[in-house]
Amino acid sequence: MEWSARMNAAIDYIEENLSGEIDFNEAAKRACCSTFHFQRIFFVVTEVTLAEYVRRRRLTQAARELTSGNTKVIDIAVKYGYESPDAFTRAFRNLHGVTPMAAREPGVQLVAFPRISFHIELKGGNDMDYRIIEKPAFDVIGTARKFTTVNGENFVKIPQFWDEFTDLKEYQELGNLSEGKPGPITGGDCLGVCIAGEAMEVFTYAIAIEKPEEANTAGFDVIHITAATWAVFESIGRMPKAIQDVTVQIFQEWFPSTGYEHDAKPELEVYLPGDPNSPDYRCQVWMPVVKK
Repeated sequence: MEWSARMNAAIDYIEENLSGEIDFNEAAKRACCSTFHFQRIFFVVTEVTLAEYVRRRRLTQAARELTSGNTKVIDIAVKYGYESPDAFTRAFRNLHGVTPMAAREPGVQLVAFPRISFHIELKGGNDMDYRIIEKPAFDVIGTARKFTTVNGENFVKIPQFWDEFTDLKEYQELGNLSEGKPGPITGGDCLGVCIAGEAMEVFTYAIAIEKPEEANTAGFDVIHITAATWAVFESIGRMPKAIQDVTVQIFQEWFPSTGYEHDAKPELEVYLPGDPNSPDYRCQVWMPVVKK
């Protein structure tokens, strides 16, 4: 079964259960991939988180029922997972701009968020050169913070994190620990490490270096990177846009068209020597992968 058919099978499951419990693990199972990979690729391809998609679809269905029948508002609220009429009214107004009761008035315009359907579109754009490598386990040390994918916040807040962190003494201390030498595993001067969290829309991102032997880790987070198979992609251009564009392309085009899926391990941004503000700056994205 090709990628689009598997993703659409997951959407079928979600649509069939809008008025009941939706298990995202089950949805990912229908897509034949890990839950983390399913959530991540869904967001990057659609630019909407999985939870937000479900919320909008439920409120779209709720609006249809409000305008086509006489079912009580409280019954519709409960049907679509809201514990109180107030919570349902707030959510309904946020999407549709009116209250559920006002939605029944003649001529009121409501928002319709349609069902998503996946298909592979060959755009004929730039080729994605990559190489598959295997690396042993290693540790990194650095500073980690939590971010969310809601409304693309991560694409704004992570560059701000870099701007703030490079002015702190901790960044200089990392440079002292590495003695200005690139990491022996990745070859990077510095790393961005993305780690999936327990909450679906929240993840941890760390600015780090490969941990030197006998390094004093006091004041830093230590993250273990397990042995993995990596798909390595090159990014060329000014930071952060260049590496963000490559990451989006990996999920939108590369994963759907290859025999690999995400291995649910940390992703790495490998920053090589050079000027990140240069249009010719080169760095890498390391995606942990497994064969389907």
